Amino acid sequence: MANEDKTRARDLRERTQEELALTLEDLVEEHFNLRVKASTGQIESPSRLRTVRRAIARVKTVQRMRELERRS
Repeated sequence: MANEDKTRARDLRERTQEELALTLEDLVEEHFNLRVKASTGQIESPSRLRTVRRAIARVKTVQRMRELERRS
């Protein structure tokens, strides 16, 4: 649950692009591992899949917002 604190939109907006990229990489890896565990029936907290998926979306949203700001 530590990633939940790190993926608040407010906190993400304060990070650099490099930090966002690292966070995204960690979240994608965690999501993959959770999917594997879910498919084998070993997942302890199925709701964590949803949380991680939403955190990935938040990071991508902040990255896209910055990309659009640079263009204008």
